[in-house]
Amino acid sequence: MAWSARSISVRRFSTRRIVTAVVASFFVLLGLGCWFIYEKLPRIPGVPKAPVVGVPAGALDHAPKPAYAGEHPRKSGRPAEYFPFPIAIGETGPVETLFSGPSTYPFLCGENSVTKVQPLVDNHSGEGVPVFSLDEKGKQTDVVVGYSRDCSHTTAVSYFYRSTLDGLFYPLEKAKNDIDQVTVNGKTTDFVVRLETGTINRFFYAIAVLRGDGETADKPTASNWNRRLIYQFRGGVGIGRRQGDISRKSIIDRREDQLARGYAVVYSTANQTSNHYNIWLAEDTARRLKKQFAALYAEPMYTVGIGGSGGAIQQYLLAQNAPGVLDAALPLYSYPDMVSQTIYVFDCEPLEYFFDVVSAEDPRWRDVTEREEIIGLASQKKFEHRFKALENAASLFDGRYRGVADGASECVQGWRGLVPLVNNPNFVHFSKSFADSVANSTHWTHWEDLRDFYGAGQDGYANSAWDNQGVQYGLEALKQGEISVDEFLRMNATIGGWKTPTEQGGEKLWFMNGELFPVELSVWSEQNMNLGNLDNPAPRSVASVQAIEGIYRSGHVFLGDVEIPILDVRHYLEGELDMHHSLASFASRERIRHARGHADNQLIWMSHKSYNPIDEALDIIDHWMQKIIEHPELGVAGNKPVEASDRCFDKDGNVIAAGPNVWDGEWNHKSDGACMQTYPIYSTSRQVAGGPITGDIFKCELQPLERAIAKNIYGSASTAIVERIEDMRRIFPDGVCNFNAPDVGRPKERLIQHGGDVIIAGRSVSADYRQLPEDVAQEREKPQDEVQPTPVSAKGEGVGMD
Repeated sequence: MAWSARSISVRRFSTRRIVTAVVASFFVLLGLGCWFIYEKLPRIPGVPKAPVVGVPAGALDHAPKPAYAGEHPRKSGRPAEYFPFPIAIGETGPVETLFSGPSTYPFLCGENSVTKVQPLVDNHSGEGVPVFSLDEKGKQTDVVVGYSRDCSHTTAVSYFYRSTLDGLFYPLEKAKNDIDQVTVNGKTTDFVVRLETGTINRFFYAIAVLRGDGETADKPTASNWNRRLIYQFRGGVGIGRRQGDISRKSIIDRREDQLARGYAVVYSTANQTSNHYNIWLAEDTARRLKKQFAALYAEPMYTVGIGGSGGAIQQYLLAQNAPGVLDAALPLYSYPDMVSQTIYVFDCEPLEYFFDVVSAEDPRWRDVTEREEIIGLASQKKFEHRFKALENAASLFDGRYRGVADGASECVQGWRGLVPLVNNPNFVHFSKSFADSVANSTHWTHWEDLRDFYGAGQDGYANSAWDNQGVQYGLEALKQGEISVDEFLRMNATIGGWKTPTEQGGEKLWFMNGELFPVELSVWSEQNMNLGNLDNPAPRSVASVQAIEGIYRSGHVFLGDVEIPILDVRHYLEGELDMHHSLASFASRERIRHARGHADNQLIWMSHKSYNPIDEALDIIDHWMQKIIEHPELGVAGNKPVEASDRCFDKDGNVIAAGPNVWDGEWNHKSDGACMQTYPIYSTSRQVAGGPITGDIFKCELQPLERAIAKNIYGSASTAIVERIEDMRRIFPDGVCNFNAPDVGRPKERLIQHGGDVIIAGRSVSADYRQLPEDVAQEREKPQDEVQPTPVSAKGEGVGMD
């Protein structure tokens, strides 16, 4: 008995240990799992040592302001330069811009990781970021010696070499008989790069050129330069108010292959759109940086732009607004411009919210590929998108996330989080870099950053150019029978516009800053949307027509009027739901064709992501430029080399197809060409709503419902629409979009004068217009006035024109 009792006791003890171990293991695994998810969640950067603590008096008054009403920059002149370039080593560049307006504040200083020095003190009034004293070892102390409002740095020069040991770059003073060599201008030379950095217009600049024979830091020589200049542009979504960072990698490592071939490279953080989208400021800085370069070396044979995303946008806009700044362009992952991307991107979250939450019980929308019929953008069924960990964590608190569909669309993977950044005045992801009093007094939007062009209302907030009044989401899907009239009506009744700035609250998305997980979260920002239902449809957003006019007049919209050689290059990334979708290249092409009657100066190259055709593209550009220099009288298209054609590449760099018809497709009403078959393009929510591929209708002209029905825009669904006409009247009380008409906000007069010459590589080249825009417009359907509306009745009542 004693043994038996003891045995039972031992077994009970063992059982308790096992249960305890299992429970402990469960909580350990749960903790590890939570930690893993937590580590993957987005975070707001913490408070830096030197945040912006103050601004000049009046900088944040937010006074009302009219939208820009002046001449388009293509027609207006530029003032003469007054600054005495070059900027010498140890001196500072200009702070105030030449023509792009007074400096705005607050302005966050960035980091020059090449020199690793602080910005210069320019005041003792607490404006800008604090500057700290250094100890005897050159390390920062906590003693503030002054403040930097404008973030100036003195010009400095460093030399870097590429090592034969590992192919990496190191400061020249660390070389140990391992300097690599390259062949340039017919001779072999050390691969040593002179890198100059400083500030111009408050932004960092950099100039990188192979070290010349017998040069010194303050007197560079051009013996190893091939006389060709690359202007590096960079992308990102920015709303201004920061300088950005600069590093060796941002110019030398990024353009290593071109430096090895003898190209000179220049770059400014003012030409990185993650810092701002002001194209006047981008041009102003580019002109000055080129003057600094020419003063040190010489005028280049030609300047070719290169850069992706926002860097591509700048090239298209500078080519349009300021001929002569760039002689050729190599836009990568391009868009026509930034502001017209907001047109469809701002539709993304309202549509995703409809699918994920409002229609969560509908099994159809659980298959994300079904959403393409409405969103237009690409989607994937099995896709671990970058917000999945956030949704999984949120599902612990909010049941809406437990039924979210697997997979994702480009709206989620590519664009989620960017609407709040561009549109919500209360939100910016780097707000902790500013004192609370400064951050809380600043309107953090794209509109505010360009308030000189959009204008601002009596409430002090900048005007918005975004509009969805009369937009019929899913119209083409309805016509094709992909959705029912019930689905069409419910969707359009639910989706309204974004709330006005005064009504918007904070975001519930980007708060993971190391604190405990909050219960309330939204990946859709629905708290800042207008939402409704069939009985009470949501009000839509109505843009300021003056704001749209201002952004057109100021040159921030790509009109397509460009003369220089353009080689538009991108990887095909639709399968990755990357925001850089290939449709954008064709939107640019159509804008060019509409403006000039042809697009013979633009090539489109697309490749598998494993192959990079940049050097091949530069060779084509170089051949093209040489021909223009030799025979400027033939013009740009007349000098196009035989090998300069549209093409697509496979993963090994083999040409799949090349020629004038390889990109034909539904977008230009032709059978799919060989490249289009390999790399098909998608569309956008506004195209699905009946808009053009050009994507440049900010505010559509409204037409009465009975006129739209008479024009048969609903196709086989017309009868069903008539039966539900009262619902349609409630949803669209002001009418529906007529996308055959031009943008309501586009100025009626011609913004860019046709004819005359443009300067390319220092040569006068005649502008090549083959068809006037009015003639191109005739390719569209007949104007609505030629369609006679027919009476439409529903339940015995006439449908009026109001």
